[in-house]
Amino acid sequence: MVAALPEEETRRHTRALLRGVLTALVDGAPGEDVLRAAERLGSDRARQGVPVAAFLDGFQAGRAHLVRTLIEDGRRQGVPDALLLDGVSRIDEINTALVHRMVHAHRVAELEMARTTREGRVQMLRQLLHGEAVPVLAPLDPDAEYHCVVSDVSDPAVAAGLEARLVAAGPGLCGLVDGRFAALVARLPAPVRTGPLLVAAPPARPGGVAPLYELGRRALRAGAAAGLAGLRELAGLALLTVTQAEPDLGGLLADGLLGALDRGDPFHRELAETALAYLDHGGRIEPTAAALHVHGNTVKYRMRRFQELTGRALLDPSSGAAVERTAHWWWALRRWLAAARA
Repeated sequence: MVAALPEEETRRHTRALLRGVLTALVDGAPGEDVLRAAERLGSDRARQGVPVAAFLDGFQAGRAHLVRTLIEDGRRQGVPDALLLDGVSRIDEINTALVHRMVHAHRVAELEMARTTREGRVQMLRQLLHGEAVPVLAPLDPDAEYHCVVSDVSDPAVAAGLEARLVAAGPGLCGLVDGRFAALVARLPAPVRTGPLLVAAPPARPGGVAPLYELGRRALRAGAAAGLAGLRELAGLALLTVTQAEPDLGGLLADGLLGALDRGDPFHRELAETALAYLDHGGRIEPTAAALHVHGNTVKYRMRRFQELTGRALLDPSSGAAVERTAHWWWALRRWLAAARA
């Protein structure tokens, strides 16, 4: 809510400024009291929500009225034009000094209010993501749904760029939570696969985003470990998140399925990488070859050698547990390769 400056308070500031101007016409410069009055007037106008341009328009109108009055009265009383011109010049000098003080105070007050407002909003964001029961205030709507977006970005400059991109797609609230950039946004921008990794949860009301925030942070860690980048949906990282959380179990699968492979052998690592890419591309040769930048026949050869070494078919459509087998292979290969790179 914008505070209203009482009429009498405005009159008091105006009287102080006029007295100061008249004193400065005699002394040659405005005193500190009139400069402080100018600062107070500028600061109060900012707190009223009056734009600095509109504020200065009114002040300059007062200056113009004062100059006209001075010239009209001076000529009526026979004051020489040169003396009147000198008076107008001195008024302009005083006017400039007062304007500088008022504009500076106005801008300082605006920045303080903006910072205070933003700090309050970011604190609300932190409390919501941590599951605290707090009133949901603007810019959020307690009955609307928002995507919870998490990242590992801690650099304020990079966070500002992410904020601009996210809020451009729709209303929301962004800030640093637990030292990392996070946001609640009504709509997501177009997905990209470059830049910092962002994990976006399905939309939920502000009061129910805390569990999604925790899931998003887990998915973020898993995605970062897998070398992912860009904007990713939380649901799309479900398998990666779950398997990343159980490295020992993944190790058991790797030992059981890939025991014949030697982590120290570059060719065996190449076979494992090809097998993982083959699974990621649905068992299709050409997409796998394109992803690995090799010929399709190379993929076929490697898959044949992989099956010879492990003694098992990577994909077995005849199996009644094809989904389970595929998931186990995928998990085992990822864990085996992670250990080989360590």
